[in-house]
Order: sequence, then C-alpha cells, then structure tokens
Amino acid sequence: MADYKAPLDDMNFLLYDVFNAEQLWAESEALSEYLDRDTSDAILQECAKIAEQEIAPISRQGDEIGIQFDHGKVTTPPGFKQAFTTYSEGGWIGLGGEVEHGGMGMPKMLTALQEEIVCSADMAFSLYPGLTSGACLLLAKHGSDELKQRFLPNMYSGQWAGTMCLTEAHAGTDLGMMRTKAEPCADGSYQLTGSKIFITGGEQDLTENIIHLVLAKLPDAPAGSKGISLFLVPKLKVNDDGSLGEHNGVVCGSTEHKMGIHASATCVLNFDQAQGYLVGEVNQGLACMFTMMNYERIGVGIQGLGAGVRSYQNALEYAKERIQGRSLSGAKSPEQAADSIMVHGDVRRMLLSMKALNEGNRALAMYVSKQLDLSQYGSGVEQQKGGALTALMTPLAKAFFTDVGLENTIAGQQVLGGHGYIREWGQEQLVRDARIAQIYEGTNGVQAMDLIGRKLAANKGQYIGLFVDEVRQFIESHHSDRQLAEFIEPLAAAIDDLVNLTQSILTSAADNPEQLGSAANDYLHVFGYTALAYMWALMAKAAQGKQGDFYRAKLITARYFFARILPRRQSLAQSAASSASLLFELEDDLF
Repeated sequence: MADYKAPLDDMNFLLYDVFNAEQLWAESEALSEYLDRDTSDAILQECAKIAEQEIAPISRQGDEIGIQFDHGKVTTPPGFKQAFTTYSEGGWIGLGGEVEHGGMGMPKMLTALQEEIVCSADMAFSLYPGLTSGACLLLAKHGSDELKQRFLPNMYSGQWAGTMCLTEAHAGTDLGMMRTKAEPCADGSYQLTGSKIFITGGEQDLTENIIHLVLAKLPDAPAGSKGISLFLVPKLKVNDDGSLGEHNGVVCGSTEHKMGIHASATCVLNFDQAQGYLVGEVNQGLACMFTMMNYERIGVGIQGLGAGVRSYQNALEYAKERIQGRSLSGAKSPEQAADSIMVHGDVRRMLLSMKALNEGNRALAMYVSKQLDLSQYGSGVEQQKGGALTALMTPLAKAFFTDVGLENTIAGQQVLGGHGYIREWGQEQLVRDARIAQIYEGTNGVQAMDLIGRKLAANKGQYIGLFVDEVRQFIESHHSDRQLAEFIEPLAAAIDDLVNLTQSILTSAADNPEQLGSAANDYLHVFGYTALAYMWALMAKAAQGKQGDFYRAKLITARYFFARILPRRQSLAQSAASSASLLFELEDDLF
C-alpha cells in the first residue's frame, strides 16, 4: 500500500480560498480568542504527522491480525495501544470539545479535516477516538454539570473511552422495540439489565475505563420510541473522588467476525444490574442520542471519503509505476519495454473520477461543517439557516459519501488489477473496510428515507429551498462571467432539474405515500451530484485566474466533473420520477 500523505494543500484551499474560514473565526467572539490561520495550519500539520507516521503504518498489520477476544477481554493489534496513547496525549480526542472541561474548542471545519486524515490513515483505528469524541459531544450537551465534571476531562484526555449502545438483536432501526430495562434506585442512579450488539469499542485494552451511553426503558415507560431514556454506564464504577472503583455489571459476551475493520472491536455487551446515571430527561433518550448519532453520521460519511482518498493515492502511485502496453497515439516511453498504464484512457478515467469525487466530497464536507459552525457561532439568521442546512445535509453526507467511497475503493482496486485483489497490496482491505460505512449509523436506505421523508416531505421542501436559493444567488451573481460559464450553465440546469424533481415527487406522494420510498435512493444521489456541482463551481471560481499547477489541475478536474460525472444525475432523476407502483405490483410470492 502506498504511504499515506494528507492532502493539506487541498484542505487549505477549501478553508481559505473557497469557504473563507478566517472570516468566520475572526467574527466569532468565541473562536477569535484562540484560532487563526497559523494555529489552524499547525493543527493540521501535526495531525498529518501523527497519521502518516504513527497510524497509517499499523493499518495493514491491524487488518491481518485483528482484535483478539478471550473470556470477556479484548486485545487490540500490535501498535494500536501506543498509537492511541500518542494520539490522545496530543489532545486530538478533545479537539472540538468544551474548553472548560479540557477540550480545545475547535470548530467543525477543522475537526472534519482531522477526521478525514485519521480515517484515511486507518478507518478501524479512527473508530476508537471517533466514538469517544461523539460521546463527549452528547454528554456536553445533555449531561448534568455533575456528570460533565466527573467524566468529560478523562474522556477528552483519552484516559477513558466512550461508546454508544443502541442496537439489540431484535431491534435495529426500530429502536422502540428494545428490551433493555432501567430500574430506578433510591440513590438516584439506575440498574440496567439487557444486551446490546454491534457496539464499537465496547471492550478494548486502550483505555483504563469505558463510558457506555445506553438506551433503555423504565418499567413504566410509554410504548415505542417515546419511552426510551438515555443512561451513562461506566465499565468500572467511578468513586466520588474520581478514582476507579469496582467492576460494574457490564461484560463483553463476544466479538463479531467481520468482513472488514478487523482492528475495531465490535462487541456484544451484556448488562446485569449495571449502575447507570440518567442523561437528559426521562423518556427523551432518543432525542438526546440523536446529538451523537448525527455527529457520527457525518463522521461515517467522512470515513467513506477517507477510504476513497487512500484508494486514490494507492492507485495513482501504482498507475505511474506499472509498465504495461503502449499508448494508442504512439509510445510515450520508447526507451522502455512498455509505457506506464497512465497512458490508457480507461485508467485515466478511473483516476480522474476518483479525484473529482474525492475533492468534491471534501468540499461538501467543508460546506456541511461550515453550516454546523454557523449554527453555533454565527448571527441569529446565520444560526437558523446553518441549523436547517445541517439537518438537510446530514443524511446526504452519510449516504452519498459512503456510496461514493465504496465506488472509489473498487475503482482503485480495478486500477491495480490482480494486485488489487490479493491481500499483500492492501487495496482489498480498503474495499472491505469501506463497505461497513454504508451500513452502520443507519443504513444508506434509511438515510435516503430521512432525507426525502423528514427533510423534504415533512416540511414541504423548506430546507432544500434554502439550499436552492443559495445556489441560484451564486449563479445570478456570476451569470455574466464568461470564464465561469462552462460551470455556471450546467449548474443552473442541474439545480432547476432538482427543483422540478422535488416538486414532482412531493406531488405524487400526496396521492401515494409509497412514492417517497420508491424515489428515495435515486433522489438522494441526484441531490448529491447536484450539490457536488455547486462545490465544483465554487472551487473553479476560487481557482480562476491563479497561477500554478495546483489551480490548473483544479480547473481541469472541474471540467471533467461537469462533463463526465454530473450527467449521472439525469438517469437517476428519470428513475426517481417513475411510479412507485412498479415496485409494489409484484406480489411477494412472485419475487
């Protein structure tokens, strides 16, 4: 596998040339005190150093050896504990955390780039600190002052880890069916009993304690999802003075044998009258958990991006070195027995598609991150718009990035040919690792239904109207720029088509609700390619008139996206607009 190199040039281009992060930081009273470009550059450079030198080198070994499970104990692969210690001692788990409890308070635009770098280095490793950061975010927002003071500092420092415990064997997406129970105790705590499956990092040897965030129901809870409460359950009890006490009633019953992410411990956890503490209000647990779930959904989308970036780097290095065949227009390296496979049109198609999709998705990740930051640090109007666009874009980011991520790992495998299929080159690991990102944190089908059901139909398209208005304002402000016309004109057509498709689906769904489920997946991808068109138009504008190979490559890649990738939306739109009856007129017995 090629040595991983963090794409810092592109990241800085997005931060400063495209999205003007410096202005947001300077205008925010909270951020301006400790964040400027020099600080940002130092953060990304140091993160890249750790990822390139400490995490990426252990990825292949981690996949080959995997975690080891023995009588309730999990041992991570060689090198993982040292890398995790180095990573946590650098403050990376608390990069976006509350300053008052030991975090660094950095905005999402920086932490999203940090996440991409670590995911590209090793997706399995990234899950341990990533889940902890998400658990900290939830606790910081919904936990009592006592819980925050007691648990957050050690979680930010990496001394303790965090998990999210939702799924049960019979209750996946439909969490209202869960059976885990919480019995109130006289001292205000609760005793939890039940089993959870698919718990990432549920047991490991990286930290001295693990803080589980567990969904459960009180004995008198209402039926369904309205009766779910959220509890903090430590693996080891924490004494009043902060020291660790006896083992709580939490045991890892087994670990899953998985297709990929072998170095990540995916656990069955059994709770037997385990002591826990209520987080948030009774019966409001699912609403609280969505704070972490939405954070993790964007994070999982970034996992797809990270895998795609690593795949592109592998494939590009291989293509430049692999000697095979001759160019159709004549030998390019006549002194050698053959040309590199870079001369072949189909190889260049795969590489350019990977490059265009990776860079477009990175830009969209920055766009969504900026909306999150505006919802926290912006003015009143900016906060409202940022919150609405974040809600709209979260299912898109999770599903589109991970679908494209798998596509890009497979494309990289195809570039490597037979070497992409065998284990020693490492490329097949990326395909296996990337596959899970389409499944966990809500399958991509669930994300598509969230987008079209909750974010479009439920509010009659108000959220997407904000996005459409922004894109049309951009188009209008640059309609007379002849140099940008090659990007503006197809963007205008794409946004008009998206509006028409949205209206058509919502109209059809008024007569037949099944139209939403029928169109959901195709619609999400139409939206995704249209959103990427906006990102590429923004990047083309930022690169226009600037000298240097980086900006020249950016403009050429933008042209490729609009000519060869954006047209995908047209067939998807036709499919999305077709009648739902085509899916339901075939009886179950005839499948």
